[in-house]
Amino acid sequence: MALPAAGTALEPVTFEITRADLVAYAHASGDHNPIHQDEEIALAVGLPGVIAHGMYTLALVGRAVGDWTGGAEVVELGGKFVVPVVVPADGAARVTVAGTVGEPNADGLVPLALEVTSDGAKVLGAPKALVRA
Repeated sequence: MALPAAGTALEPVTFEITRADLVAYAHASGDHNPIHQDEEIALAVGLPGVIAHGMYTLALVGRAVGDWTGGAEVVELGGKFVVPVVVPADGAARVTVAGTVGEPNADGLVPLALEVTSDGAKVLGAPKALVRA
């Protein structure tokens, strides 16, 4: 699949994260840090509540990139975790991934400028993806 032209805004994708998702991710990843499942411990260490695993959040970004690009090779994916995604006991946290297609470089790699938010707050600083179209 060909990527849209440089400067094209990609359709934002919103994911819902529940506490059950965090339990499943902990089992799959082996990351059983209690801040991702135990409200009391999360609050005791100064967090605003149970938070999503950072790598789970980044995996959702990768899923959005894969959907946008039709399975193009993702050469680079990253960002800095700046605000935790707080997952309520009832309901879900929402993470929205938006992006804009950049100019292809000399190697044919296309950068995607990303914005990743939850409840209006940017949760990843300088998020980016580089894909081979």
